[in-house]
Amino acid sequence: MGEVKSIYTHSSTKYEVLEELVRSKAQKFIQDILEEEVEEFLGRKKSERMEKGLSGVKGYRNGYAKERKFSLMSGTISVRRPRVRNTEERFLSKVLPLFKRQTKDVKDLIPELYLHGLAQRDFELALRGLLGEAAPLSVASIQRLKAKWEVEYDAWNKRDLSGMKMTYQWADGLYVKAGLEKEKAALLVIIGATTDGEKEFLAVESGYRESKESWLNILRDLKSRGLEWGKLTIADGHLGLWAALTQLYPRSDEQRCWNHKISNVMDALPKKARPMASEILSQIPYADTKVECERRRDGFISQYQNEYPKACEKLQRDWERMVTFYSYPKEHWVHLRTTNIVESPFHSVRLRTDAAKRYKKVQSATAMIWKLLMVAQKRFNRLKAYGLLEDVYQGRKCIDGIFITEINQKREAA
Repeated sequence: MGEVKSIYTHSSTKYEVLEELVRSKAQKFIQDILEEEVEEFLGRKKSERMEKGLSGVKGYRNGYAKERKFSLMSGTISVRRPRVRNTEERFLSKVLPLFKRQTKDVKDLIPELYLHGLAQRDFELALRGLLGEAAPLSVASIQRLKAKWEVEYDAWNKRDLSGMKMTYQWADGLYVKAGLEKEKAALLVIIGATTDGEKEFLAVESGYRESKESWLNILRDLKSRGLEWGKLTIADGHLGLWAALTQLYPRSDEQRCWNHKISNVMDALPKKARPMASEILSQIPYADTKVECERRRDGFISQYQNEYPKACEKLQRDWERMVTFYSYPKEHWVHLRTTNIVESPFHSVRLRTDAAKRYKKVQSATAMIWKLLMVAQKRFNRLKAYGLLEDVYQGRKCIDGIFITEINQKREAA
């Protein structure tokens, strides 16, 4: 046992030495690049002198600026920016901008830590452990970052959306215990998918889930910034969104979320009936054809109508909007049956709702959660079979997931 412990300790020591070596190499590498930038800017190496009468960039080296700390994911390094004087233009490093203190990965790490439940007073300790004792971070810097995120969020809410070729939209009103619940408000979220298969947040606003006016304000704002609404919208059946869409985009197709539908039906059943009912219900939206889907629905109704008519009534309610996805490519059905695309990024937010209660203002809560969602957006995968999205955008319709033109071609061939 002692021998194993000795080997482990020895290995840990080697790892720490290796990590320090990598950090020192990174520090030297960045310092060397800074030196090369100055040489290129002045047109000569450090030891060379400019000859009299020689045309070229005027200016001289002027030592180094004060040592600065720079945070990487592997730790914190120290670099010294070379200074120049008597130049017509100012020397600006492309590698290390004047006020930059962290890499992009570190900036992404901070909102994730904060929104994942790390209290503000714990920040410095946690970041020192991750980035090294010399990390240029403090409570004050975190406060500045929070203020900056609010500014970024405001700018994001005003960005130009013209030119986006949108095919699908997913929308939901999500409750998070982040100060919003005091106002009885939710986060109204819309994610869109463009013709190249990329998913992007279009709106993250506090508002009222069942309010037509809340959704109408969001849709009008998106429209005023040039957004062309896509062909199909997927959302829960109880949102005020549908009334707003009817007013602004009456021709847009609508698909109700099957997860919400099944949940509503299950609520109308006693606990003893739920296991079997859940198994039957979950198979309905996975039928290969619309006719088969309706046959499975009718099978459920015939089995439960006498004892649980309310559950059957809920299943049939708004049925035409439950099967709209059959008019779109079968390869996309996995994305179109539910609002999972909106729900998934919020899973991590909901896991930390207690820590999020520190927010005192709705605007602050919205901006902070938006920041985390922007980090999550970078990890979004493209939609499956995104090569078919251009056809959807052009208005081609399907029958049971197959484009109508392909069906006609098969009939002609037969």
